[in-house]
Amino acid sequence: MTESAAASATPPRCHALVPCAGVGERAGAGGPKQYRVVAGRSVVAHTLAALAAVPRIASTLVVLAPDDAEFERHAPGAHRVARVGGATRAASVAAGLAALTADGARDDDWVLVHDAARCLVRPADIERLIAACEHDATGGLLALPVADTLKHEADGRAAATVDRRALWQAQTPQMFRLGLLRAALAAAGDAVTDEASAVEALGHAPKLVPGALENFKLTWPADFALAERLLRTRA
Repeated sequence: MTESAAASATPPRCHALVPCAGVGERAGAGGPKQYRVVAGRSVVAHTLAALAAVPRIASTLVVLAPDDAEFERHAPGAHRVARVGGATRAASVAAGLAALTADGARDDDWVLVHDAARCLVRPADIERLIAACEHDATGGLLALPVADTLKHEADGRAAATVDRRALWQAQTPQMFRLGLLRAALAAAGDAVTDEASAVEALGHAPKLVPGALENFKLTWPADFALAERLLRTRA
């Protein structure tokens, strides 16, 4: 059997990619929010533990800023890292995809991009995303239907109400083929804030897989207190 035939006979693998190069300015944490301690360990350590508990994930790569000297202290253990992070999320993910390819990942492998700051994701939800997307032509993401009434704002006042019936709140992981995601990010540039929007811009329609309310991204100072309570309740 030729090498290419052997590769095509091998089922696609799932790789997790965790962009972890941000500085967390909105969190008011006095440093990168992914290194803030919540319920006894850093935010990113909780995140990596959840990913490690998913048997279908063959490897996890953490994308760090080139000058990051803190990660190993906040996330002890043998973690694969690539210090190739860029100025934007899209740049960090694109660099991470290149690192995965250099390590032998194939274009038809699945990549699950997950926010370092979504430390409350449950392994069962990740497994459900994989099951829902592994035979899909495009891939998809965890998301939640918007439940609250939404308002357009003008000068601090409600100017209009937005129809929420077809609106979903994007979460992560977002799961796409490596080759498709690389092409999508190359075409979209650095302005996109999630992988699904880049894939959408190529004309694809990612699958929306219902997630969990507690899989929120730690962004504001109050989020950390809520995450602390939820994680301690789990323990």
